[in-house]
Amino acid sequence: MFNPDNRRERYLTEEEMARLLEVLRADPNRNVCRIVQYLASVGCRLNEALSARWSDIDRVNGVWRIPAANSKSRKLHTVPLNASALVVLESVGTAGSYEHVFVNEETGRPYTTIAKVWHRLRTTAGLHGLRLHDLRHDFASRMVRAGRTLYEVQQVLGHSDPKISQRYAHLDLRTLQSAANTASLSIGAETADEEAA
Repeated sequence: MFNPDNRRERYLTEEEMARLLEVLRADPNRNVCRIVQYLASVGCRLNEALSARWSDIDRVNGVWRIPAANSKSRKLHTVPLNASALVVLESVGTAGSYEHVFVNEETGRPYTTIAKVWHRLRTTAGLHGLRLHDLRHDFASRMVRAGRTLYEVQQVLGHSDPKISQRYAHLDLRTLQSAANTASLSIGAETADEEAA
């Protein structure tokens, strides 16, 4: 028996992302909403976000260093923090008071799971079946669709093997078509010049 390719690929449409963000901005559970926003902003794994410490985050230079102990690859992984991630970090309000970034205010301890609240959030947004890990795939797909290379995806997401990043190669079709059109425009101009002569 062979193992089927059962990798699930789920990407959000612009409309679905807008619905999710609308729910995340309005829901009263601000802490969990910030965690989900952070996941969508940096493409990290849930356990990496929940174990994030302020000592690993450099907001001035926009860098988050995930220690090897918290990284799936068991290697130090440096994550560039974009503008939306920095906005989330500024709104958390735990810096200087807690060691961890995402802390449950009721217990004073870092979150270990957000499954129950996430299920409610995704249901409210009409995104039944959307997994938190799908936000990581969506982040990667947005990078590729914006023309970033698979090498960049590998580095940002901390993939230990480039083959893992290859699963997003099919999303680069628009970028490849644009590159091919560049050559076509050049050839078209030369053909037009020859016909005019």
